[in-house]
Amino acid sequence: MFQTSAIAFTILKFIGAGYLILLAWQAFRAPAATIECEQNVTTSCWKLYLRGIIMNISNPKVSIFFLAFLPQFTDPLRGSITIQLLLLGSLFIISTILVFGSVAVLGGSLGHLLLRSGRKLHILNKIAGSVFLGLALKLAVTTR
Repeated sequence: MFQTSAIAFTILKFIGAGYLILLAWQAFRAPAATIECEQNVTTSCWKLYLRGIIMNISNPKVSIFFLAFLPQFTDPLRGSITIQLLLLGSLFIISTILVFGSVAVLGGSLGHLLLRSGRKLHILNKIAGSVFLGLALKLAVTTR
């Protein structure tokens, strides 16, 4: 519908830009109070890991990704398609653990440094607001 209707596309585009402007406003007006992190976390890493697995297994986007993306890299002449898909899926899981694990460790380390300072949090809010505003402007001037 949005590909064939210029009016629907334009309306959706400006609604999206308006929402991004609202997010920018909220980021610019957000207080620069420091965030106190609770040091006594009662949830174990194992429970968080299991929660992540359950969320990914129950997320249909993950299944659709595997069903739509991985089969194009299989070749019936190279053996069992099932084994190839399991191998490709395993490689994907390993690389995801490495990348997201690294992002989590880095984000956690930087988060402790940044969120304890009101001034740094204020700067982060301004950066986020500027990014939202830039995305809104880009979306508003986008043509088909």
